[in-house]
Amino acid sequence: MPEHPSIARFRAELARRGGTGEIRVLPDSVHTAALAAEALGCEVGAIANSLLFATDDGPVLILTSGAHRVDTGLVAATTGTLHRAKPDYVRQHTGQVIGGVSPIGHPTPVPTYLDPWLRKYDVVWAAAGHPAAVFSTTCDELLAMTGATELDVE
Repeated sequence: MPEHPSIARFRAELARRGGTGEIRVLPDSVHTAALAAEALGCEVGAIANSLLFATDDGPVLILTSGAHRVDTGLVAATTGTLHRAKPDYVRQHTGQVIGGVSPIGHPTPVPTYLDPWLRKYDVVWAAAGHPAAVFSTTCDELLAMTGATELDVE
């Protein structure tokens, strides 16, 4: 069975950025951190959720541990007021659907912030461009590939 085009695009972008992680396509959609952790057999905190928000200045991507919820008031001190992004907005700015937004491979660069809580894990898992696809990485590799700024989100 051929690979889904969004996963193939992600795979190429991961290689282009020097990513070393394993891409896994799971049998079912893992659009929540809890589902992903269960499928992978890891702690929910090791899941790097990619959450796209709208601000007055454009999109902002927050990579947060699955153990955390983003405190939008706290984060807004750095990013400006955060608004929940609608599905069309997410697709426009990432080229991906909610539940499968990867930290990389967007049509244009998106300012990105990373929850330092992810440093607690030797391996973290993030979406690979499709709701059923994830990839393994490290916090340092994720920072290098995304150019993210570390920011406490909770």
